[in-house]
Amino acid sequence: MAPTPPLTPHSSGQVLPFRQSVMAMLGVCFVTMMVALDQTVVGTALPTVVAELKGFDLYAWVATSYLLTSVITVPVFGRLGDYYGRKPFVVAAILVFTLASVLCGMANSMLFLVLARALQGIGGGMLVGTAFACIPDLFPDAHVRLQWQVMLSSAFGIANAVGPSLGGFLTEYYGWRSVFYVNLPVGILGLWFVVRHLPHLRQTAHEGIRLDWPGVILITVALGGLQLLVEFLPKDGLSVTVALLAVASIVAFVALYHWEQRCAQPLLPFEMFRNPSLSALFTLSLFSGFTLFAILFYAPLLMQGGFGLSPKDAGLLITPMVVCITVGSIINGRIVTRLPNPNAMLYIGNALLTLSCVGIVLTHRWTSHGLVAAYMLVGGLGLGFVMPNLTVFAQEVSGRANLGIATALLQSLRMIGGMLGTALVGTLVTHSYLSGVRASLAASGAMQWLPKLDDPQILVNPQAQKSFIELLQHAGKNGEPLIEAARLSLVAAVHSGLMLGLVVTIISLWWVRRVPAIRLSRGAKVSPQMGE
Repeated sequence: MAPTPPLTPHSSGQVLPFRQSVMAMLGVCFVTMMVALDQTVVGTALPTVVAELKGFDLYAWVATSYLLTSVITVPVFGRLGDYYGRKPFVVAAILVFTLASVLCGMANSMLFLVLARALQGIGGGMLVGTAFACIPDLFPDAHVRLQWQVMLSSAFGIANAVGPSLGGFLTEYYGWRSVFYVNLPVGILGLWFVVRHLPHLRQTAHEGIRLDWPGVILITVALGGLQLLVEFLPKDGLSVTVALLAVASIVAFVALYHWEQRCAQPLLPFEMFRNPSLSALFTLSLFSGFTLFAILFYAPLLMQGGFGLSPKDAGLLITPMVVCITVGSIINGRIVTRLPNPNAMLYIGNALLTLSCVGIVLTHRWTSHGLVAAYMLVGGLGLGFVMPNLTVFAQEVSGRANLGIATALLQSLRMIGGMLGTALVGTLVTHSYLSGVRASLAASGAMQWLPKLDDPQILVNPQAQKSFIELLQHAGKNGEPLIEAARLSLVAAVHSGLMLGLVVTIISLWWVRRVPAIRLSRGAKVSPQMGE
C-alpha cells in the first residue's frame, strides 16, 4: 500500500482537525474500554467460574494464558504498525478479541476457557500493540497528547468503574458467562468508529518489509518456557521436565539476543534496552504489571473465598482501585507538564502503591469495608500516576521511527510482569493454602476430609459448602469449623502471595532513581503519512 504525500498537520501538536480528532479518539476509547472491561470483570467472576468448571489448578492460567499470548503478539504488531500503519491491525484485533470473548462465554471446561483466553490474548496483544501507539501518531506533541489522553483515561475509567461491580452483578444474577458476552456491544461500537474515523497513518515509507519470523519463534519459546517453568517448578521441584524448560528458555533468550543483533529488520531492537532511560522505564513497567495483576486476580479471591463476600460486594470493594487509576491519570495529566522534574510523579505513584499493598496485606474479615476501599483507592491513584507517565516518557525518548515498538515493548513488559505476578502469587497461594488446610485438619483429626477442602473453590460456592456440612452432619460431625479453618488458611495464603507484590512495589520505588530526568517536548517532530 503506497503512501500519499505527507499529511499536513492541523497544528503543531495534532495531525487532524478537532472534530476528526474526537471521532478518531472515540474509536480508540471504545477499544480501550473493551480491554479494560475484560480485565476487571473476569477477575471478579473468576472464583465463581472455577467453582462451576472445577480445576483450581488452572485458576492462574485463565489470566496467564491471556497474558502469554498477548506478550508474544504485542511486539509483533507494534513493529508491523510502524511499517504498515496501525488501522488494519486494530480492525483485525477487534474482530479476534470479540470472537474469542464469545468462545470464553461458551466454555464447558477450564481447559476450554484457558484456550479461549489464549485466543483472546492474541486479539488483546494486537490491540495493545497498535491502538495505544495511534495516540502519538495523532498527537506528536507530548503536551497536547497528555491533554487528549484525558479522553482515553475517562474511557478507561468508565470501564474500570463499572467493571468489577458489573462483573459481580452479572455473575450473581445472570451467570459468569455473561461477563464475557459484555464485550460484544463494546466491540461493535469500537469497530464502527475505527473503520469510519481512524485515519490510516504511517510514520515512514518502507519497501520490502519482512517480518522477523525467527524472532517471533524465539520469543514464543523463551516466554513460553519461562511461563511453564514458573508454573511447574513449585509443583515438581527440580525434575527433568523443569530442567528442560529452564534450558529451553535460557537458550531461546540467548539465541534471540544474538539473532536480533544480526537481523536487518529486528523485531526487538536491543539497542533500546541499552538506553538508560528506556531500560529503567521498561523495568518499572514490568514491576507495575506484577503488582497490578496480582491484586486484580487475587484480591477478589481473598474477599469472596476468605471473607465470604458475594461477587457483587467483592466487586464494589475492588471498584475504587480501578476507578482511581483513571482519576490518577487525569490528575497526573494536569500536573506533570507543569513540574520541572516530571520524574517526581513516579516516586509519588510508587509510594502510594506501596502503602496500598501494605494495607491489603493487613486486611482481615473484621476490617471495615470503608478502610478496604480506601486501600484500593490509594493503590489506584498510585497506578494512575505511574502507568501513563511510563508510556509518555518512553515515547519521548524512543524516537519516531521506533515509537510503535517502544510503546509495544512497554505494554509487553507490563504483561510479562502480570504473567509472572499471577503465576508466582498463584503458586504461592495454592501451596500455602494446602499447607494450612492440612495442618488444621490434622490438628482436628479430620484428615479424611482433605479431598473435599484441598481446593478453595468450595469457599466461593455456597451450595458446595452446604452439601459438605450436610455430609458431615450425617457422619455425626460439625462441618462449619472445618469450613472456617479453610477460610483462615485461604486468607493467610493470599496475604503471603500479595506480600510478594508488596516487595515488588518497594523495589519499584527504589528503582525510580535509575530513570534519568525526562523533559517533555513541545512541537511535532515528524509529519505522518496517510495510507491509501
